[in-house]
Amino acid sequence: MYKTMIFNLNGAEYIELIKLLKLLHIAESGGHAKIMVEEGEVILNGEVEYRKRAKLRPGDLVVTSGKEISIAL
Repeated sequence: MYKTMIFNLNGAEYIELIKLLKLLHIAESGGHAKIMVEEGEVILNGEVEYRKRAKLRPGDLVVTSGKEISIAL
């Protein structure tokens, strides 16, 4: 079972994947976030995401490290 979180963009158009992982303290640093993505540890909308700077927009769903993050406006 995943711990579900909602990340609010607060009016921004998007957030980059590695910035989200760092901001939510899922990754210890930006470098750690990059490694997580490179090693296929992040699922975006049901598929493994290898783009470190993938732009996450409202409606996207990220799953990693036992957490499910829903992107909201």
